[in-house]
Amino acid sequence: MTAWHAVAKTQDIPTGAGRTFAVNGKLIAIFDLGGEFSAMDDLCPHMGASLGEGYLEDGAVTCPWHAWRFCVKEGTWLDSPKSPLRVRTYPVRVEGADILIELEDEETAAM
Repeated sequence: MTAWHAVAKTQDIPTGAGRTFAVNGKLIAIFDLGGEFSAMDDLCPHMGASLGEGYLEDGAVTCPWHAWRFCVKEGTWLDSPKSPLRVRTYPVRVEGADILIELEDEETAAM
């Protein structure tokens, strides 16, 4: 089973940028791609930098520490597209001014 969790308000995230939010003890980066929102795990798999603080351009976030780039919609590592390395992404929906993400029950139970 899955559950939707309110994470932020649309006005909390500047257009073309990301922000990090704690959702039941899990850090989630939310990005505003010109009114379309995307969510992924916040921590870069390389060294743990906050992707929510990274530079966003053309649907890719660049890690602020070592410039690894990830697709914010699919989580793929754009610097090595054939690599299985990826950042987990989450379904997003907007209800009014609320941004919600969908988490699996086992994710919320472990938090």
